[in-house]
Formats: sequence, structure tokens, C-alpha cells
Amino acid sequence: MRLSGLFASVLLVIISLGQASGFAKKRELYELKTYHVKDSSQRERLETFLKQAYLPALHRAGIGKVGVFKPASDADSLIYVLIPFKSADQFLSLAEKMANDKTFLAAGDDYLNTSFDNPVFKGIESVLMESISGMPLLKVPDLKSDAADRIYELRRYEAASEKLHDNKISQFNNGELDIFKRLGFNTVFCGKVKAGSKLPSLIYMTSFDNKVERDAHWKAFSADPEWVKLNALPEYAHNFLRADIYLLHPVTYSEI
Repeated sequence: MRLSGLFASVLLVIISLGQASGFAKKRELYELKTYHVKDSSQRERLETFLKQAYLPALHRAGIGKVGVFKPASDADSLIYVLIPFKSADQFLSLAEKMANDKTFLAAGDDYLNTSFDNPVFKGIESVLMESISGMPLLKVPDLKSDAADRIYELRRYEAASEKLHDNKISQFNNGELDIFKRLGFNTVFCGKVKAGSKLPSLIYMTSFDNKVERDAHWKAFSADPEWVKLNALPEYAHNFLRADIYLLHPVTYSEI
């Protein structure tokens, strides 16, 4: 059987990650799935599937806490699902485990067996990431506010070249993440995109009790002497081309 070019590329990335020395012990993988829905009916059906079928099945497959988020703006056409994997093998074996999970198949029937003219979504985007050395494991934040007030900020930094992209990761590993920690940014994960769109890029997530706290933290970060010094170093010049910023709220059943 001949694999498509994209699938073959993704498979090669995963195999190489799994073969890397010490990968399973030191690094995680993250899949970020973005569901596009067209109306409230699709959203309700999708969220029912995620809450009642998908997340429980992920847990039975050995996957830990899963994050589910929606845009903090009035837009309701997107649902983000963040899935952490302990290893490449866990990622590769998931589809087969789900296919053999009778509880999942029954609970997810509406989603799994929907007809072609009654879809549950308009489309799905998927990004596969490897955690960086400065933050090898996902951390669930200890926020105190109500879930409806919490802000999870997802940032994606694209670079003009692979070398500049690796340079930005080096900046994170060698000071930027430490500044986030000192200033209380509650970083959830930080990952190098291995397969997906907009390559090369780095994606990370920070979290705050509310929008006011988020804005105050970024103001403090911009003025922080250590950041000013780090960002002024010539070796880190021009190491990202653009930043996409998404402010999200967790849904009621999100575990992150």
C-alpha cells in the first residue's frame, strides 16, 4: 500500500521521535486539534461526543488530562482539544485502541456514524508537537478563578527559516521560560511543531485567572529587566517572523 506524501512524512517524524535516545522518558508529544463547526447544532453534538465519549476513551487508553477550549471572543465556530502523549508509541497506537473500545464506539455513535449529509463539523486541523527541553512536561495550572473567567493564551511563533526557528527555541530554553515562571505566567506547555501547517513554528500556552491579570502580566514582562536584556542579545535577533495569538476559555469539562 502506498502512503500519501503528507501521511508518510508525519509517520517518519513520529518514528524518528520514538527512536530518539531517551525520548519516552524526557519528552512528551502534544496533538492540538482544532474543530471548525458551522452552527450551534454541530457544536452541541461535538461537545457531547468529546465529553461523553472521546475524553473518557482517551483516559482508558492511558492518556492523562486533556484540555478543551473555546475562543474568548464572541466567535463560537472553533473548539480546541489539546492531547498530551507520553511517547510516540502511545500516539501511534491510539487509533487502534479507540477502534477496539466498545464503550467508546457506543457512546460516540452519533459522531462516529453520522451520515454524509449531517456532519458534526466542517473540518479538523491537527498539529503535532514535541515538547522542548526547557519544559519537557505539560503542567496543569493552579488557577483560582471561575472557569468562565480564566484565560488560556495560545501563541504560535513562525520563523523565516529552520535555523531562526531553532534559535527562538534556544531563547525559550535559555531564559524566556524562566522569566515566565518567575512572573507567574502559568505556562501549560511549549512545543516545537513537528507536523502540521505554518512550519517552522513554536506553539506554547500560558494561563491566567482573568483578562485583566493576563494584560498585567504581559505589561510586566515587557518591562522586566531580564527580558529586556535577553531580547537585546544580537544572537536572538529576528528569530521569529510573526506571532499568532489566541485567547481561549476552558469549557466546563476541560481538565487543564
